[in-house]
Amino acid sequence: MGFFTDAYDLFCISLVTKLLGRIYYTDPNSPKPGSLPPNVAAAVNGVALCGTLVGQLFFGWLGDKLGRKKVYGMTLAIMVFSSIASGLSFGRNPAGVIATLCFFRFWLGFGIGGDYPLSATIMSEYANKKTRGAFIAAVFAMQGLGILCGGIVALIVSSAFDHALNAPPYSANRAASLPPQADYVWRIILMFGAIPAALTYYWRMKMPETARYTALVAKNEKQAREDMAKVLADVKQLEEVKVEKVGAVSEASGDKFGLFSREFLKRHGLHLLATTSTWFLLDIAYYSQNLFQKDIFTAIHWIPPAATMNAIHEVFKVARAQTIIALCGTVPGYWVTVALIDKMGRKKIQLLGFCGMTVSMCVLAIWYNYWLRHYVGFLVFYGLTFFFANFGPNATTFVVPAEIFPARLRSTCHGISAAAGKAGAIVGAFGFLYASQSKDPAKVDKGYSPGIGMQNSLFVMAVINALGIGFTLLVPESNGKSLEELSGENEAEEQAGTAGDDASAARDDSPV
Repeated sequence: MGFFTDAYDLFCISLVTKLLGRIYYTDPNSPKPGSLPPNVAAAVNGVALCGTLVGQLFFGWLGDKLGRKKVYGMTLAIMVFSSIASGLSFGRNPAGVIATLCFFRFWLGFGIGGDYPLSATIMSEYANKKTRGAFIAAVFAMQGLGILCGGIVALIVSSAFDHALNAPPYSANRAASLPPQADYVWRIILMFGAIPAALTYYWRMKMPETARYTALVAKNEKQAREDMAKVLADVKQLEEVKVEKVGAVSEASGDKFGLFSREFLKRHGLHLLATTSTWFLLDIAYYSQNLFQKDIFTAIHWIPPAATMNAIHEVFKVARAQTIIALCGTVPGYWVTVALIDKMGRKKIQLLGFCGMTVSMCVLAIWYNYWLRHYVGFLVFYGLTFFFANFGPNATTFVVPAEIFPARLRSTCHGISAAAGKAGAIVGAFGFLYASQSKDPAKVDKGYSPGIGMQNSLFVMAVINALGIGFTLLVPESNGKSLEELSGENEAEEQAGTAGDDASAARDDSPV
């Protein structure tokens, strides 16, 4: 449910940005309703991603220092507070409201960022090696349901207000098309994200620390057994954790190498490059698609011109379009990954996903002018890009970093990998906003400069996805292996075990 809330909070902003433009930037003398200026649109869409990047690095590091559980509740509390505060943004003028909104959206992203490394690490350390991929992927799959829920909430709220107020379209009556009650619509949609987060706070606090952290990092065998007794009826089921060998692991490997050591570079440097690069490349395309769906739908004329609708009905149209894409492309992709990840393996799914995204983007870009006249076909291939993103790298880039690094650095390395992804998301969010503008100055949105156009932007995203295929070849396959085997911690155990056997043999041979 933490990830459900993460996705809802990150992506619900795209549902209300057009409404924000109408409310705070409409010129009654203009033939078109208002829209957010370029710098404001970039800030509103991207500020939460900046907060998420910082949160992933900070809470990833803190999760390895203080433990997963201690930090887990902290992130949720920040998310609940910031969701409510975002909806209560205030100011004497439009700039003040937007500035307040961006301030709280940054801290909302900061809390969301902590959920990435902690949720993945906790799930990987609780799961067994046969179904670990499915369990971690299922956590991430809640992102799809969060995106879907955002669309449904926006549909319900906008529909209720639209029917109650029955405002005319902008072209018929500019002033009446924007009733004062429209200001409540975006606030309700943003604040709703606090509800699922608040409901899960109690259970998150009752969750014990993972036995792997307690045994391998805190080196407390007794506490690890007590914690697992709360989860498993029979503590003997915990074969992979091997808490009885914690002393051997500590003596043999201990804390010999840190994140910035040569030993880490030798053992896991290539792994970290693989997880950071693939997540970075994926999120450039994925977040630009998600955050600017409304602009793509407008470009292909699936959403009518703004002047033909009132402010609230436009929210309904945007939400309906995004809900259909989520239902048909986004959500199924996540759950196909859950079903197949432990059968196919992480690497094959990631390669297949990047290939599917590349082909779909090329089809959209090459025949772009044809799709403008046949938008149903466009939507099919556009939906496939989301399907292959989620039945592919969007899920696997989350899973793999939680499996291949040592326990004492697992949360930190996952946070670094996720932060690289959010850096890509920021590039996509800010870059796509400007790049997708028409090359024809007459067709450029107010306040923007001519860009490379939507067609060329799709070509760029296809190239980015193709690069992801190459970097995926560096990703190790973690399917069917224990966390200790993947991280090299088993090697220390075997060395300690061999030393113990030699000592026993020496005692047996002794005359004494």
